[in-house]
Amino acid sequence: MTASASGRYVAVIGGYEVDDDTLRLAERLGRLLAERSVIVVTGGRSGVSEAVSKGAFEAGGATIGILPGRDRAEANPWLTAAVATGLGETRNALVAMNGEVVVAFDGAYGTLSELAFALLDGKPVVGLGTWDLPDRGPAEIGIVKVHSPEDAAEAVIALLNRT
Repeated sequence: MTASASGRYVAVIGGYEVDDDTLRLAERLGRLLAERSVIVVTGGRSGVSEAVSKGAFEAGGATIGILPGRDRAEANPWLTAAVATGLGETRNALVAMNGEVVVAFDGAYGTLSELAFALLDGKPVVGLGTWDLPDRGPAEIGIVKVHSPEDAAEAVIALLNRT
């Protein structure tokens, strides 16, 4: 598969220091998204970004990494495109805003900031073991909580079909 401007883009966010179970879930999700012709957007480095990119890449999918630095050499090897920004953690907004839907795994404050940017921008968010944030009322989209990569992929497709 090759990326095109008309493809469906999903941002996947999560920590760079996560346990092996989370990495396996992220890799499985990457495969499932690629099988559904979804273009995967991540922060482009290690951890969840690398695992989901590996899964998608190995399944023939397109993967885009939006890097904090100016050196594409910091990118994980599973990207079809690496965007060097030189913006540091400020690039978290770009990761979140480049998905029509955002899937959030466990992570630290960088993940929380991406999650906040997604919600502030009105993006639907699918949560697989991520931050537990309270609903803010019926006008807010909130987080669709799921328990498996399969459930996450189904929720992503359902949300993409609504947009």
